[in-house]
Amino acid sequence: MARIFWMAVGAGAAVWAMNKANGAVQKLTPDSLSGTAARGALHLGDLAKQFAQDVKAGMAEREEQLKDDLGLHGTAVVEPRQRRVLRGEPQYRAISAAPGSPAAALPPARSARTTPRTTEETPRRALPQRGGTPNRKDQ
Repeated sequence: MARIFWMAVGAGAAVWAMNKANGAVQKLTPDSLSGTAARGALHLGDLAKQFAQDVKAGMAEREEQLKDDLGLHGTAVVEPRQRRVLRGEPQYRAISAAPGSPAAALPPARSARTTPRTTEETPRRALPQRGGTPNRKDQ
């Protein structure tokens, strides 16, 4: 009876070891590795999204605390935004235009530019006739 018991224990241990070995081999296949990496990347993305939401919520809560502490609920005066020029050149403002300073590289103001109002036509000269024999293909 003892021999049959130990033979069954040995057979069970062999089956268990074979299943563990097959599972390890399956985990190391390229498809399994890529799937594990993809699941890990998705999990990391979810964690990053959750972190961003927590930061936004914390910022909003802190902003409300600061407004309460400073008494700024609805009493602050907001300056109107300046209109942006949609067309044309951007507006540059330079403090000094000393040689070598970054302001020296800025384009001059629009009013300082000179553009001719009319374009004069330059008379075209006729090209001189080439002497010699005419092209044989023309004959």
